[in-house]
Amino acid sequence: MSCTDRPGIVAAISQFVRDQGANIVQSDQHTTDPEGGAFFMRTEFRLNGLEAGADDFERAFAEEVAEPFGMDWRMHYASRRKRVAILVSRYDHCLAELLWRWRRGELHADIPLVVSNHPELESEAARFGVHFEHVPVERGAKPAAEAALLELLGGNFDLLVLARYMQILSPGFLEAVRTPIINIHHSFLPAFAGADPYARAHERGVKIIGATAHYVTEELDAGPIIEQDVARVTHREGVDALVRTGADLERIVLLRAVRWHLEDRVLLHGNRTVVFL
Repeated sequence: MSCTDRPGIVAAISQFVRDQGANIVQSDQHTTDPEGGAFFMRTEFRLNGLEAGADDFERAFAEEVAEPFGMDWRMHYASRRKRVAILVSRYDHCLAELLWRWRRGELHADIPLVVSNHPELESEAARFGVHFEHVPVERGAKPAAEAALLELLGGNFDLLVLARYMQILSPGFLEAVRTPIINIHHSFLPAFAGADPYARAHERGVKIIGATAHYVTEELDAGPIIEQDVARVTHREGVDALVRTGADLERIVLLRAVRWHLEDRVLLHGNRTVVFL
């Protein structure tokens, strides 16, 4: 939840949850300014039989707590697994990491679909028992490809993950899909944008490379950042070594961002995020 900071917010939520017979197992809060700033809170609690009475619980919370404090709030239920679709092109490292972690039970979600604009990774999806769809993006036919992708998704997914999907999604697609989208890219931006960023970074003699996972917005690679990480490199490392290090960072940074989103740990604050770990 989020609202304008004022005394009594934590107490009101804790009291309500206790009065419902629930047990709080984790609670985090953050304020941008204790004197009227933006206040954010994530509370995780257990209550037997909650889902059967979810409507009554949420109605009571809205009336007794949320409305008096002017809260923007959402209730998520751990028993309801989110449905995730992964979009990928030819690079396999992020896709393989996500599917491997999912198969091990480390991602609390269902992943029934992988979509690619190239056919090469069908066998990788099949290795994990995930359905694969090839939706080519031909020159001049991007609207048709996006229409086909929207039809495949059918409004049945809670999250889209761009696991190195090398296509720019149009504003029309973003408006129509109405689903959060997480993207991953190297952290050289805005430097070395475009093709062969690691080769140009090597030529420039960079000492740090990194990766950024963020939500997708209409402004290219400028959505709210969820997670970042970096690694130091030296003059001894060639372009291939930089690429390998970058791929390692990309797969782990994307994994963290997806996991935190699935666990409802990410709150939006304008073009920034508050991530409760």
